[in-house]
Formats: sequence, structure tokens, C-alpha cells
Amino acid sequence: MKVLLVGESWTTFSTHVKGFDTFTTSVYEEGGTEFIKAVRSHGDELDFMPNHLAPTEFPTTLEQLSGYDAVVLSDIGANTLLLPPAVFVGQQRFPNRLKLLEQWVISGGNLMMVGGYLSFQGIEGKANYHNSPIEQLLPVTMQTGDDRVESPEGLHPKVENNEFFTGIDDEWPCILGYQSVRPKDDSALILSVEETGDPLLVVGRYGQGRTAAFTSDMGPHWLSAEFMGWKHYPALWNAILTWMTQR
Repeated sequence: MKVLLVGESWTTFSTHVKGFDTFTTSVYEEGGTEFIKAVRSHGDELDFMPNHLAPTEFPTTLEQLSGYDAVVLSDIGANTLLLPPAVFVGQQRFPNRLKLLEQWVISGGNLMMVGGYLSFQGIEGKANYHNSPIEQLLPVTMQTGDDRVESPEGLHPKVENNEFFTGIDDEWPCILGYQSVRPKDDSALILSVEETGDPLLVVGRYGQGRTAAFTSDMGPHWLSAEFMGWKHYPALWNAILTWMTQR
């Protein structure tokens, strides 16, 4: 299996004020490190395309996408795929890569979205996937605005379909937040949030392909330290990708 992970990177620019004087610093960070390790630990291939490369390097044809068994979008807003420099600066026509992903899934591709501040609708609605081809193909419907549920007290995943996971304990570590979505009628609810009943993992089919929505994070900050160090963390993602690629 070959997976393409897109997103999960950011640059922080800080201003330091020390009395009369100021100076600035910047740092580049990535949030998908443990997910990447988890996928590769099962012998699968994974290409990682961080946010700053996606505008120019994300596939623009079905032929390019056909080299992957699954695509994972995580913490990457719709604008990053819709507004490459050729469009935003050069005023040129360019393939709509959200529509391209929909066509790819219809023809047998498999796509998962993982939650984050720029997934689904995201903070202040800035991820902006509502009413897009991505919402059309995913097994969930999205809100119109900010869809975050911040839960610093911790919430517990609840397994709704025991057949989906094998060899994973019933007691799951807590999460610290997720995105509020609604499962579509023809989807399957696999994990929910015990305290609220909201969906945590929903899967479905679209055309000839398979899709999944995991509404919490793949890393900090919504996955607690206990979740990140959980012995079944790799098995969780392997189970989802195994179902998606029909292995």
C-alpha cells in the first residue's frame, strides 16, 4: 500500500518584546511524525507533502493520483489546494484539485480526512470544506462555521463496531478535542465520543472508492500524551487504512 499524507506542517513567527527593543524568531514544525511512523511500521509506503509544498506539488491529474492507494488530508485548508501561485498570483486557469480528488475516489481511490484546526471547517470556518467536493465524497456533513469542540478535561472514544478493530483494547486513551460533524445516512459509525455521542470515526463508500473521517487529530494537541504513547496507536491507523484499501 502507498499512502500520500498532505498537510500537518506550520511555521510560527514570533515577536519578542524586551523593554525598548524587539526581535523576531520563526520555527517550522510538523505534526504527523508519529502517524508516519505508524503507517511505515506495517511495511507500507508513505509520501509526506507538507502544507508549504502542497500548492505547487499536489497532483493535478488522475494519472498522478493513481500512484497512491490512499490520500490523507490532515490540517490543510481548502485554499491551499484551490489557490496555487499560478491562480492567486498569475491569474491563470488551473485544475480544481478538490474536484480532481472527487473524480479519483469515484474511480476507485480512497480518501481520509483527519481533524485539526484546518480540517473539515476548522477554526473560524477557515478550512472551508463545507459544500465542497470533499464534503460530497466524505461520509459526513459539516457545519457552516467553526466546528471545533475543545475538551481540556478529556473525552473517551467509544467503539461502536467491534468487528472493525482486532486486537485493540476496549479501554482507549482520552482525546482533548475533535470536530463536530454528522454521519451521512449511508455511512457506518465506527467510533464515537462517549460523553457526547458525537462521531469520532465514520467510514463510507463513494463511487468505487472508500472514504473515512476521523474527527480528532493524528497528533498534538487534540490527541493526549497518553493517546500518542498508546501501544495500539499504530494499529488504529492500520485498521482504517486496511479497510479503505480493502486489503
